[in-house]
Amino acid sequence: VAQVPYPDGTQSLHHEVELVAAIGLQGADISVSEAADFIYGYTVGLDLTRRDLQAELKAKGRPWEIAKGFEASGPIGPITPKEQCGERNTGSIRLEVNGQVRQQGNLDQMIWRVPEIIAHLSQHWMLMPGDLIFTGTPAGVGALARGDELSAQVEGLQTLQARIV
Repeated sequence: VAQVPYPDGTQSLHHEVELVAAIGLQGADISVSEAADFIYGYTVGLDLTRRDLQAELKAKGRPWEIAKGFEASGPIGPITPKEQCGERNTGSIRLEVNGQVRQQGNLDQMIWRVPEIIAHLSQHWMLMPGDLIFTGTPAGVGALARGDELSAQVEGLQTLQARIV
């Protein structure tokens, strides 16, 4: 069970369960049709947000990067190579908090497919081996508290078990 520290500077830490694509090749200006070739593998991740800080910064018209990017803000499970799990275009995605389902959906409900996300990002950044791309979350985002036990799952991948400490 991963120990995830509750971050300083917030009273409202929120969760988002996401499919994460791990990049295996360097590339830029990648086409949608070529994007799958750049994926090493997949895992499940938690995109954590200091929601109160985010709202405060947004209201002031300021960048809210520090609400999203902080130590341990994106824990992930073990990466499964694409050769073992195949493409992840369909399958369940869910998050349980303290045994209760908070988020549940299917990867085929994503607005953007993983190859589309990779193609778009590669127009703005050089993608490098080891880059991790969080791809979006189903409905049900909500608050977490110290002591919460999380079970993040994407069908066909290893489960991420985490505790907020």
